Amino acid sequence: MSGVLSAAGDLRRLVVRDLRRELRILDSLIVNTALPVIIMVLFVYVFGGAITTGSSGLAYIDFVVPAVLLMSGGYGAALTAVNIADDMTGGMIDRFRTLPIGGWVVPAGHVVASVVRNVAACGFALIAAIILGFRPNAALADWALVLAVMAGYVLAMSSLAVLWGLLVRSTQAAGAFSFVVLFLPYLSDGVVPAETMPGVLRDFAYNQPATPIVATLRSLLLDQPMGSSGAVAAAWLAGTALVSVPIAAVLFRRRTSV
Repeated sequence: MSGVLSAAGDLRRLVVRDLRRELRILDSLIVNTALPVIIMVLFVYVFGGAITTGSSGLAYIDFVVPAVLLMSGGYGAALTAVNIADDMTGGMIDRFRTLPIGGWVVPAGHVVASVVRNVAACGFALIAAIILGFRPNAALADWALVLAVMAGYVLAMSSLAVLWGLLVRSTQAAGAFSFVVLFLPYLSDGVVPAETMPGVLRDFAYNQPATPIVATLRSLLLDQPMGSSGAVAAAWLAGTALVSVPIAAVLFRRRTSV
């Protein structure tokens, strides 16, 4: 029991360390707070008047909000790759080796801090959407599920980001992962209806993880039938975390072994 409590204390301290580091870096703080709002304004006012929502019949702001939430949370989560790569190449890991902490606590601290930070960023995006005219019909239980889905998405993307950050050898290469995660919702049913895409892109959109996650959020926020999207989204998120976490743990042990 004392070992578990000690590990929990180490994890808490590393999470606080990561969050404080983000607050001290001005450009990172601006990105995490301003980017979700900028993306929301861009889609509503620049693209909203030119895009129809197809058979859904939704106003564009109602249609696009779930995708913008994924962009906001996913982009910040992807930057976890840069943070872990910075630790690996900047000498911080050598300092951690001198401390009596479990090796798994270091990447876990990055992931937990990312979940806290980027779920909050999604909150900024949602507030901006409401100011711009988004009117969700979610009940209290639906809001709890929205929070769970967003936390699960950020957790899955952060775990993948840690894995990528351990595979590459520089912070510049680690930063490339953010572009993949940022643009994934574009190739889904989140920004434009997938039914309007050409054949290959349409098939990809219907069979990639962002589409069922967007559909689940849209159903919860607007009180619409969910169908099978919730189960598919949960399977994608759980599968991503269950695969990436153990692989990342093995890579971390190999790269930090003396």
